[in-house]
Amino acid sequence: MTQWKNFTKGFFKENAVFVLFLGLCPTLGVTNSAINGMGMGLATTFVLVGSNLVVSLIRHWIPDKVRIPTFIVVIASFVTIVELSMQAYLPDLFDELGLFIPLIVVNCLILGRAEAFASRHNLASAIVDGLGMGLGFTMALVLLGGVREILGSGSIFGLKFINGDGILLFVLAPGAFIALGYMIVLINKINKKSA
Repeated sequence: MTQWKNFTKGFFKENAVFVLFLGLCPTLGVTNSAINGMGMGLATTFVLVGSNLVVSLIRHWIPDKVRIPTFIVVIASFVTIVELSMQAYLPDLFDELGLFIPLIVVNCLILGRAEAFASRHNLASAIVDGLGMGLGFTMALVLLGGVREILGSGSIFGLKFINGDGILLFVLAPGAFIALGYMIVLINKINKKSA
């Protein structure tokens, strides 16, 4: 039951984007479409689950003095796997996400979960936590990307359903801040009603 609570908290109660405000650089930078949000979210989820798994496995052997550098090396290893795989198998998405893929290494969400959770819990709990937080992050990016894509170009996942142009503002950087602000308000209202 505890593991289930760890899984679901990443979606609303402790969502990295809407509640904790972690990982906002890629959130604002790549969510001009739902597919970009999904790609970044799933890449981050893979790194989060993988790094939580390894950190949980080696947590007893890491000296306190090198704890953070060790976590960074583990995270960077998984980011390299994601970057090379995406470059080989999803080159169009890799080109869209660009610099934000290597920047997953310094995403506060991943380092924070390694430090606060994976280094203190068993393997199963660390994996479930990573999966829940990662999928919650992915959900946030897809929602934000979807809203921006619908309002900005009248399409979702590249499928056009409104003739003509949308509101250009939402495809541009300021639209990310506006859409995110309204979505944060909405999520906070939902969280207050369910509390």
